[in-house]
Amino acid sequence: MKNIYGVLKGPVLTEKAAILQEIDGQVVFKVHPKSNKIEIKRAIELMFDVKVKDVRTASMRGKEKRVGKTVGQTKEWKKAYVSLAEGEINFTDEI
Repeated sequence: MKNIYGVLKGPVLTEKAAILQEIDGQVVFKVHPKSNKIEIKRAIELMFDVKVKDVRTASMRGKEKRVGKTVGQTKEWKKAYVSLAEGEINFTDEI
């Protein structure tokens, strides 16, 4: 991917992500499925002006959902666990 603004889709705001941020200084993002760790690191460093120590990714498979007789499936997506070396990204200040 060439565009850094297309890499990050948004933060993952769950209890597990909040605990990781408090204990380990990790932030969890929903990212584009075809983005790699280098692109994710570069995008976060440029957008949030922080230093990234490590990036781990996980591909999440789509789940099967039913609505009456119809069976559908949610989209597959990818998330990135980002360890910050210095600085902090805080999403809860604006809520």
